[in-house]
Amino acid sequence: MWSGSVGSRVTCVSTCHSLPACKSANFYQPSGVCDLNNATRTDVPNNFVADYASVYFEGINGDTSELSVAANSDCQSFLKAGYVSGIYTIFPDGFADGLRVYCDMETDGGGWLVIQRRQDGSVDFYRGWADYRVGFGDLAGEFWLGNDNLRTLSNTLGSWDLRIDVEDWVGNTAWAEYADFQITGQDYRLRYHSYNEKSTAGDSLFKHNGQLFSTKDKDNDNLDWFNCAEDEKGGWWYNICSYANLNGFYFNSSLEERNDYRAITWSSWRGEIYSLKRCSMKIRLTM
Repeated sequence: MWSGSVGSRVTCVSTCHSLPACKSANFYQPSGVCDLNNATRTDVPNNFVADYASVYFEGINGDTSELSVAANSDCQSFLKAGYVSGIYTIFPDGFADGLRVYCDMETDGGGWLVIQRRQDGSVDFYRGWADYRVGFGDLAGEFWLGNDNLRTLSNTLGSWDLRIDVEDWVGNTAWAEYADFQITGQDYRLRYHSYNEKSTAGDSLFKHNGQLFSTKDKDNDNLDWFNCAEDEKGGWWYNICSYANLNGFYFNSSLEERNDYRAITWSSWRGEIYSLKRCSMKIRLTM
């Protein structure tokens, strides 16, 4: 119907509002291109193509507003609209230009916003404070979403659940879930309210609840004479030092070498020196 460059997603939707024939719009965040359509995904589902570089708005001039500028604030918004797992741009409070995230639409009902993933060792997680602050890696592969982003997300919209998924080297999987996940302060303190006793992986975060984040160049752990981040080769909410170390060094095996605590571990499930094959961390607004 029409395509052109605009200043923001708000202008894109406002332009659609001004044209009676416009029923939906796509806004491409990187380029600022706005596409106006005279049909919706509901009208012609076979013609709809999901483009993860854009944000789709439907029901702008109709009786409904299933997707609006404010609605795409978390992964559950896309889940309700029928989207599959993938990379999307969300617009929660505190992110004027949006935030690119990976949404998991399959695990435990879907709607999870993935904040960390380890799976093949392709990304180095032994990094400094600045990298962990802004995030690093590939949303489609291994990544850390960024402590600034975690702090902003966990202090907007409502209460978030945190889910940990882990996998060993023979295909066994397990999970752990926590309520009221939050990151606060300049040193990114981890807080959660409770542990889901139905979890199958056990509770390996209990020693980390309330701890500040530490990296090799910023030691916030509870040992005055020792830097846990240096010893365990990661960035984490170390205590003295870790019972879980999901950002540790990736080994291409279970490792299990005595006194080697560098590995990706979830102690309550496979012990303190078993190096996991895969793990992920994800959050979802409490249902």
